[in-house]
Amino acid sequence: MMPDILCMGEPMLELNQQPPGPDGRVLYLEGFGGDTSNAAIAASRSGASAGYVTAIGTDRPGDGLMALWGREGVSTETVLRNPDAPTGMYVVTHDERGHDFTFYRTASAASRYRPEDVPEAAIRAARLLHVSGISQAISASACDAVFHAIGTAKAAGIRVSYDTNLRLRLWPAARAAAVIHGAIASADVALPSLEDARVLTGLGAPEAIADFYLRLGCPLVLLKLGAEGVLVARPEGRVLVPGRKVRAVDATGAGDTFAGAFLARFVEGADPLEAARYANAAAALSTTGYGAVAPIPRRSEVEALLAGPD
Repeated sequence: MMPDILCMGEPMLELNQQPPGPDGRVLYLEGFGGDTSNAAIAASRSGASAGYVTAIGTDRPGDGLMALWGREGVSTETVLRNPDAPTGMYVVTHDERGHDFTFYRTASAASRYRPEDVPEAAIRAARLLHVSGISQAISASACDAVFHAIGTAKAAGIRVSYDTNLRLRLWPAARAAAVIHGAIASADVALPSLEDARVLTGLGAPEAIADFYLRLGCPLVLLKLGAEGVLVARPEGRVLVPGRKVRAVDATGAGDTFAGAFLARFVEGADPLEAARYANAAAALSTTGYGAVAPIPRRSEVEALLAGPD
């Protein structure tokens, strides 16, 4: 039986900078990331059945990812292993401005993914397909594969969600805007961040950005505002869902956690506002630890935060 949520993109080995020790040495914590992989894990930890669509190497990082998804209950039935290409990796560093990423993904297995690799039957059996700007930015063939996956989902009446996750190191802003907005025009849920959307649209005000994405034809826009929360926009109205205050140390996977947590509640029938409140709390909790995956909360933790004071 195929999972309800299929996430598609590039998973990676993560090396995350830790605070200096007493001797001044800086160590790096090994983990795993990749925006849509993080979202799949977040959805699974929130009780949804989730699977992943990608290609990884037959190397040690690829083995580690397979083991991770196995522990997390994320289906790997649609994961391809490529013996001729490596699994990508990235390094996260931190300073007073926040976190920064350095990627090593040239010719990775995921970047070699092609439209003919798309598991059409699995997509048609799912309830929702989740993709992102990074899923399309890593190569021309991966970009085409995502569009093919979206087309397969829409033809079968399967809902599509799209997280912008803009990375200007991967492609110029003009191409990113054209591709991302072309995909969002076919999506049922758009998950742009305010920072991404200001670059992609040239607009500044959250309300104007929400209107822009609704005019593309996407019926539900969740404009992520960081610590300020999320603006939930539908043609019939807008509601600001405030963020949750926590002691944040690393926001590496917050947006991905929001996406996966929201989709978990959304596919089980929760109202978008209720799902957004839940996802806000999950994203806040994910910033209280280091790395993209380890701090992603489970449903019981999110519900405990929601039951407490705002």
